[in-house]
Amino acid sequence: MKFIRTLLLAAASLGLALAVQAQNISVATGGTGGVYYPMGGGLAAVLSKYVPGMQATAEVTGGSVDNLKLIGSGKPYVGFSMSDAAQDAFKGEDKFKGNKVPVRTLMVLYPNRMHVVTVDGKGISRFADLKGKRVSTGSPGSATEVMAFRLIEAAGWDKDKDVKRERLSVAESVNALKDGKIDAFFWVGGLPTAAVSDLANTPGNKIKMIDHAELVPAMNKKYGNLYVQDVIPKATYHGMEGDNHQATVQNILVAADSMDEKTAYNIVKAVFDHKADIVAVHKEAENFKLENQKKDASPIPWHPGAVKYFAEKGIKLN
Repeated sequence: MKFIRTLLLAAASLGLALAVQAQNISVATGGTGGVYYPMGGGLAAVLSKYVPGMQATAEVTGGSVDNLKLIGSGKPYVGFSMSDAAQDAFKGEDKFKGNKVPVRTLMVLYPNRMHVVTVDGKGISRFADLKGKRVSTGSPGSATEVMAFRLIEAAGWDKDKDVKRERLSVAESVNALKDGKIDAFFWVGGLPTAAVSDLANTPGNKIKMIDHAELVPAMNKKYGNLYVQDVIPKATYHGMEGDNHQATVQNILVAADSMDEKTAYNIVKAVFDHKADIVAVHKEAENFKLENQKKDASPIPWHPGAVKYFAEKGIKLN
């Protein structure tokens, strides 16, 4: 009898350990110079503090594409993604050709603004002036690269022939522009992005933000209504001469369809119950709003755990 009781206690202990282990989760973010990384750290802190038994850790990645691949790996991840990259992953297109990812939406986050950035003295004042220039289109594994390619395509150019292309993160792009190694760079991120602020505040550099909102209709015609014509206000970065008219895409928080409903529910609930903790890390979290959670706000299906949470708030997603 004592032996059986010992076995039962051991089994119970093992089961408890496995249950706790199953709640270890990684938050796939982006590069250190962008918004995903600090915001992911804030999210991980909230999940670790407020979801019982969960230990969450933020992980540096190349961005949306890498994050979606990590979710497709079957390991316990939630990730930040732009909705266009998530749609590609869900459908198995573009960078996910032949490799569909069983991804689901947990929530709509905040708008991601395309920055096309240069400085005075580069001979660039409009998008057409980028032709033939040395340009960073974003790091490999980023949705910046996806959207940059689509803008270049919408302009009627060949990304491999009409620009001299580098594949740098936003922090690397800023340093390369400061050093005269590139003429401009693309970056999709929240406002303000730390690395872009660093460039704008660097003595001897006057930032120039290049308008490109006129390319949005051509992008949407090919890829669906993922993009909107938007504005980065003049006050966002030091030295801007006026509002920047640009393309915006939504960010979403995603997970694999295999995540259990309770875990997904708890993650979304923790975010909305303790949003102020994440706002304290980055103000873009102020855009985490219930009214932005709509059936058609994401191009990929909603996770049942998210559907349950938002239904409790009076929002019907299916």
